[in-house]
Amino acid sequence: MARLFGTDGVRGLANAELTPELAFKMGRAATYYFGKEHKCPVFYIGRDTRISGHMLEAALAAGICSAGGEAVLLGVVPTPAVAYLTQKHGAQAGVVISASHNPFPDNGIKFFAGTGYKLPDTVEDELEKLIAAAPDTMPRPTAGDVGFITYKHDLLQEYVDYALATVDGSLSGLKIVVDCANGAAYEAAPAAFRKLGAEVIVLNDKPNGSNINAGCGSTHLEQLQAAVAQNKADIGLANDGDADRCLAVDEAGEAVDGDQIMLICALEMLKRNTLPDKTLVATVMSNLGLHQAMKNAGGKVLVTPVGDRYVLEAMLKNKLVLGGEQSGHIIFSQYSTTGDGLITALKLAAALKQSGKKMSQLAHVMTRFPQLLVNIRVRSKQGWENNAAIAAAIQAGEQELDDNGRILVRPSGTEPLIRVMAEGPVLPDLERIVATIAEVIKQEQS
Repeated sequence: MARLFGTDGVRGLANAELTPELAFKMGRAATYYFGKEHKCPVFYIGRDTRISGHMLEAALAAGICSAGGEAVLLGVVPTPAVAYLTQKHGAQAGVVISASHNPFPDNGIKFFAGTGYKLPDTVEDELEKLIAAAPDTMPRPTAGDVGFITYKHDLLQEYVDYALATVDGSLSGLKIVVDCANGAAYEAAPAAFRKLGAEVIVLNDKPNGSNINAGCGSTHLEQLQAAVAQNKADIGLANDGDADRCLAVDEAGEAVDGDQIMLICALEMLKRNTLPDKTLVATVMSNLGLHQAMKNAGGKVLVTPVGDRYVLEAMLKNKLVLGGEQSGHIIFSQYSTTGDGLITALKLAAALKQSGKKMSQLAHVMTRFPQLLVNIRVRSKQGWENNAAIAAAIQAGEQELDDNGRILVRPSGTEPLIRVMAEGPVLPDLERIVATIAEVIKQEQS
């Protein structure tokens, strides 16, 4: 049987794959597990704006109560707010109900430990055994030992205040367009930038349960690009559905990706001598131009496999403080235990204000090599790495690019996709190479 917990919790089509019955079991299992050392374990629960979030929140909270725990419902808050508030208030665990950048019919449930960090695989495996056990023999307390629910959406302000404290000075004089993706940042992001004195134009802050990520946010920058140009803004900032990612747009309407954001922040930290070992952490997906720009500035890049957990592991192991992914999932580990879209946006805006330059000037310090990424929807992701035809297609592409580029093929951790990325000096060559590999994958895995 496939593992229930994926790379970012449990995800699936809400009410079909991720059902309220499953959410209830997850609540019971987590309460039993964390209740071994605490009689009434406390769970801080946040969600994004998907309509199914209400259903799953209710079922999860009921499961927690059924096992004798306390469910603290934070309402709609960013994912990093859950991690921060869980740790700050001494809860035993945090839970986020979100499918991040996935379409609105999907949803997900992921846990944070009391430390604010994601649960290790060993703990998720223990939870999975408890969830799958039949019959359910976990205790069902009665009378005064039944758990209860409290509501604390007002704690969102504590998180916003904390995020504001990570930057120095004001942002007065900057005109900023903020795209909230009709998601979890719709309250927090505009409030934070206004508090710092920026002139703020807000897009997509009217969630209706089904418009999260719909043609907006960090996965669809076109609307933000048009708004920045129309309003002659200094910068545009976009979060994804659960606000753990941030991408940007410069004053000319050009996209600024996670690699460029990391570089701008890293260069600012190098100036201030606050980047330990002059090292930035990035994944194998990051553009070769990032490596060149860091080298030119006297810094270096530590490379990890794809996934924020690998970035964070490398940061903690090597006592580094800045790392992330091209997708805009960026971690400032002295402030956050996970990717934080609001803190990233604030740090980038602060670097822009401090520089006195235009956003395009900061972004163009890095030369982006042409990079092509194609997602191939497949029936099964299993066994592709051992498929001889796929391996041969990849090898042929690598031989053609030689030392002037690279090819990376990997399965999505959350969707039935295999991703093919190629990087090199000539885009038409990349398009041809990727199309050839993609066609073989379709034939072999569909």
